[in-house]
Amino acid sequence: MTLSLADAPAFLRLMKHYVLDYTNRNDQSQTPAIMEADYVLRMGDYFVRGRDTEYHAATAKQMEQFPNLCLTVHEIATSGERLVMRFSEHGRSRAHDNRGCAWGGIGLYKWNGKKLVMNHVEQDYLARKRQLRTGIPDLVDHPALSPWTTAAEAPDIEAEAVVKTWLESGALAKTPGVLLDDQWTGIAASPLVAQSHVEINDFFSCGNAVAFHLTQHGGLIPDADVAGEAGTPVRLHMAGLVHVENGGVRRGRIVRNRLDLVRSLGR
Repeated sequence: MTLSLADAPAFLRLMKHYVLDYTNRNDQSQTPAIMEADYVLRMGDYFVRGRDTEYHAATAKQMEQFPNLCLTVHEIATSGERLVMRFSEHGRSRAHDNRGCAWGGIGLYKWNGKKLVMNHVEQDYLARKRQLRTGIPDLVDHPALSPWTTAAEAPDIEAEAVVKTWLESGALAKTPGVLLDDQWTGIAASPLVAQSHVEINDFFSCGNAVAFHLTQHGGLIPDADVAGEAGTPVRLHMAGLVHVENGGVRRGRIVRNRLDLVRSLGR
């Protein structure tokens, strides 16, 4: 099925249903109207396959740990065919004496004109782990003013070329205006990887907004949160939403799967 800008309002209505009626009501009875039965979610190396099987079990576990879990939308871009959403999830954990936390995420959604079929997503679970350990929750980033009336924009081949070149250059962790993980709260962010190359898993644009899910390969640059021997070959998964202006990447957000990186190092 060929989808275009004209399909964007329906895509946004579907995502409104996803956020407000499913996630924020913690109501899994809504998923058959939102996702196809063979829905696939990818996070890091993990593929969660099947709306009513693996996906249902994974989300039920999270909703059990975080009763009344909330999702706040910060930014949406869509071409009618694809949609990217930057968001935070926030709540209180039953497993941690009811401590509160808020953590960011970016999801790249694909649909078939009726329902969602796939999502490449990353969430900042290392930031969540920090908050649950310390008992000091982060603030929730400001919400999008009117996400469900976002104007659709056609893909921009030139913007895509700029971002691909930028990603391959290894500059994603050292570009002013592009914030990593929980850096927006004032916490310092480190590169973590001396990049050798990137593997792009998903990629699209909506005007000058370019979304990507990728795996960064290279040598470890340890920091206070990610311990290990410098130079150890590692892979770091991430999702990003950046904006191209005047021929370059000027601003955006990237959420890296630092927790999986820590686990891969045996920490």
